[in-house]
Amino acid sequence: MEQAIIVLICILIFIILVPAALFLWIYIRDEKQEEHSVLRNYPVAGKLRYIFEKIGPELRQYLFSNDNEEQPFSRREYEQTVMSGKYKSRMMGFGSERDFNQPGYYIRNALFPKQREELRADQTPKIDTMVYKIDKDNLLKRSEHREKAKADPYYLHPDDVQVIGRDTCKKPFYVKGLIGQSAMSYGSLGDRAITALSKGLHQAGGTWMNTGEGGLSEYHLKGGADIICQIGPGLFGVRTEDGEFSWEEFKKKSRLEQIKAFELKLAQGAKARGGHIDGSKVTEEIAAIRNVQPGQSIDSPNRFNEFSNVPDMLDFIEKLRTVGEKPVGIKIVPGSRKDLEDLISCMSSSGKLPDFITIDGSEGGTGASFHELADSVGLPILTGLPLVDGLLKTYGIRDKLKIFASGKLLTPDKIAVALALGADFVNIARGMMFSVGCIRAQVCHTNHCPVGVATTDPKLQRALSIEDKQHRVCNYVLSLREGLFHLAAAAGISSPIHFSAEHIVYREEDGSLRELPGLLNQHA
Repeated sequence: MEQAIIVLICILIFIILVPAALFLWIYIRDEKQEEHSVLRNYPVAGKLRYIFEKIGPELRQYLFSNDNEEQPFSRREYEQTVMSGKYKSRMMGFGSERDFNQPGYYIRNALFPKQREELRADQTPKIDTMVYKIDKDNLLKRSEHREKAKADPYYLHPDDVQVIGRDTCKKPFYVKGLIGQSAMSYGSLGDRAITALSKGLHQAGGTWMNTGEGGLSEYHLKGGADIICQIGPGLFGVRTEDGEFSWEEFKKKSRLEQIKAFELKLAQGAKARGGHIDGSKVTEEIAAIRNVQPGQSIDSPNRFNEFSNVPDMLDFIEKLRTVGEKPVGIKIVPGSRKDLEDLISCMSSSGKLPDFITIDGSEGGTGASFHELADSVGLPILTGLPLVDGLLKTYGIRDKLKIFASGKLLTPDKIAVALALGADFVNIARGMMFSVGCIRAQVCHTNHCPVGVATTDPKLQRALSIEDKQHRVCNYVLSLREGLFHLAAAAGISSPIHFSAEHIVYREEDGSLRELPGLLNQHA
């Protein structure tokens, strides 16, 4: 009996005194520390502030924000992308959640839309894929299964296939679709995410993936997708040990059948500077690809050392095209009208042009950037795109090159507006990330992505199933192409390649309409 009482007393002492001692220790430590003012005045209790601050984004995402108010993407935009990839469905009920009192672009519907059989879509061969079907979905249980499906590819009609570099190089790039993956480097994303993207894009066909400035990796090649190989100011993948441009490495890349074109990255929307990757992401493999030291943070130069003016850049492009025998383009962020006009007038007068220009809006995504650059530098895509398109037309060279557009264009309606404003193709990055499992945790720069997408940590990457996610990528691309053809039919045209300014209108806040030809003339 006495032993039981002693044990009970010890337990009570442990239960009461240990927490009390711990509380006192934390109280004294908080009161004496000098880093946080709140904790000095409100020891222990002040920690609640930091707890809520830490979990605030999750609380807002799941509990407090409505479906259309989050940034950079709303819950509704995210769900639409996930539904397209997982269930290959864009269906919704009851009505739109768009605020029709706000200004924005609208697609003009035709009095007599095109019938399905009138659309110039190539539906052969069918695509073998996998889609999810929901068995049960209630508050306590959600069960679903995957099943095989054959999907319409919605390729462009053979006569409408787009050609990049038709008259300028020996090996032009023939493209059967208008939507592809924007630049995302191996290192910014993990090898499993890159592999799933490569396989899914190849499965969908008629599309492409851009390597990003981190250079070509075996994971980009694994799936067999067509590749646009990006070259940034850091020259990763085509540099010598001294950091100079290596023509030998460039020749090796150009001989690869999967590489269809090269892109010189002059700027990126969320950065407008050279890229950054944290040292925690730089594995030995990534360091070998980029020819840098492992474990050290990498900052690309803000611009190329190979040229410092437009004429020299155009000469460099000419040499790349001659040596590589494949199309060469540039990626820019529109900012100064004068700079754009200097660039385009020089192209016109010299007759030396890139095969394409990728226009990245300031709202574009990134694995890592500074707030001041992401928030304030460069023009949004729907402003910069018509500006560049208009200047190219003014100088009479619009028909000599193609335009890629990127910047939060991840649904069919936004893609259609971009095409109407002058784009020939659309690049998507974060929509593709959603398809391989991204949950918008916004920790891409830390190497701590909780779902294994934007991380090189093997333990975190194990969450990503390549086989599952490749089908979601494929379904997402097919769904976007199908949606584009639906919108084309509604606008009275047989193919999305025919979208132009006359097919959209801009509604002002007061309800008045702005005709697009007039609006575009202001930009040009």
